[in-house]
Amino acid sequence: MRETLRRICELQPYYSSDNTPEMQERGRLVRQALVEEIRALHVPLSAALGDFGHDILVEGSDGIGRKTELAWTRLCCKQMSPRPTVGFYVVLHFSTDGSGVNIVVGCSSSKFHNGYSIVLPLEELDNRCEWARNIVLEDRGDLEPFTDPNDFGARAKLPKSFERASALVKKVSYDDIEDGVMEQHLVEAAEMLGAIYAAQRQGRELSPADQAELEIIDITRPAAKARSGQGFGLNAKERTAVELRAMDVAEEWLCSQGYMLRNTAATEPYDFEAKKDDELLYVEVKGTTSDTANAIAMTHGEVALHRREKGRTGLIIVTGIRLKKDAEQPSASGGTLETLIGWDIDEWLLEPTAFRVSR
Repeated sequence: MRETLRRICELQPYYSSDNTPEMQERGRLVRQALVEEIRALHVPLSAALGDFGHDILVEGSDGIGRKTELAWTRLCCKQMSPRPTVGFYVVLHFSTDGSGVNIVVGCSSSKFHNGYSIVLPLEELDNRCEWARNIVLEDRGDLEPFTDPNDFGARAKLPKSFERASALVKKVSYDDIEDGVMEQHLVEAAEMLGAIYAAQRQGRELSPADQAELEIIDITRPAAKARSGQGFGLNAKERTAVELRAMDVAEEWLCSQGYMLRNTAATEPYDFEAKKDDELLYVEVKGTTSDTANAIAMTHGEVALHRREKGRTGLIIVTGIRLKKDAEQPSASGGTLETLIGWDIDEWLLEPTAFRVSR
């Protein structure tokens, strides 16, 4: 690997968008030689990815048609990132001046939303990278040694977006490129990637509304699920565990505020009737494993209630619920409470995600 990586670095200053002899050689190295050399590290990389190490994908590209400034070779779990436009992965980018190779834990510049993959605005791409760093920090306690700048010397728009999508970077300078050094950092990067995948599998990146849309798509468009390959949704038992945990957290808070409660989740389009003095409040509870809840899913009946009883309803959202997966009896714990009493649903944007279409 040492010779391959150094040779790619030596070729970088000769970059041309045309298929020059130097670019032909660089292409063979990133698409073939380096791919095979990373595949040879399958055992340690598979162990580092943990539950996601069973279907490692390694591939490289130097551009489609015209050559790109930032040729790349990436490794990932195929199920979690079947294409470079989807999900998170470890990717090697080469500084345009040939000064070194950047080992990156990064992401695609697109994301699932409203049933499809959309290109993210730069601000949202930055937020996605920040989310990944927080996951790794939570898992490992620090980000070292992946704290180098995501500046690889790119000038063109697409390569610049590759830089922007680099959440964690370890630059290995040309003189320091050695087989042992590269293997160590690739394994570290794979461990970080495994932590991000585990958080995604728990549903921590998708909003509650996006999670609900995935469930709808699984039913109405099963072929789409098969094509995407990503298993971000929770099963029925896991969803129930999360919902019950949210109800417990909400009930504890409402009681602490002096409300007398009646659980109506099974019979009404709201979860609690809450009474205090002469006040009657209709409370809807939403629980999620997501770390944020800027969008939630509601039924037609729930929306109608919040509009009809505006000023007398409450929305309680419990985010960041941690799920312990178990095939027989999953359990949920934790959660961060957000209470919106006297919630005005019309201050939020309503977007239809599914329709009942009757003959």
